[in-house]
Amino acid sequence: MALHRILIVNSPYYQHISEELEAGVRDTLAESEDEIEIETIMVPGAFEVPGAIAMAADSGRWDGYIALGCVIRGETSHYDYVCGESARGLMRLATERRLAIGYGILTVENEAQALARARRSEKNKGRDAALACLEMLKLRKKFVR
Repeated sequence: MALHRILIVNSPYYQHISEELEAGVRDTLAESEDEIEIETIMVPGAFEVPGAIAMAADSGRWDGYIALGCVIRGETSHYDYVCGESARGLMRLATERRLAIGYGILTVENEAQALARARRSEKNKGRDAALACLEMLKLRKKFVR
């Protein structure tokens, strides 16, 4: 049984959605056969998630990261920039720095879609992000020395 230290970086811009995503993450990690230590930090928005993970990674305190948040399309192109750049930033961290990151930032058209994806009784994307992080930790252990 391995010990994994996981940092959840949560953007509570839509607090009720981010709380449900985090609950899905925590439920899933609690079911793991491995020992998991979890810490959560909050950032202002999805755009700040990659920067926070980069800073946290520099500390060497965590083995894996879970990025959570929600971006709902509005009337301007701001949505496109936030979605694209937050995803690009996380992908860059995963590929260039070999970080194990579970991606749980919802990018949706409206609140109903966000709730359907966040709710543990529905699509439970928090669970998906936690499982992705755990799988990437296994791969990291296998390939990165």
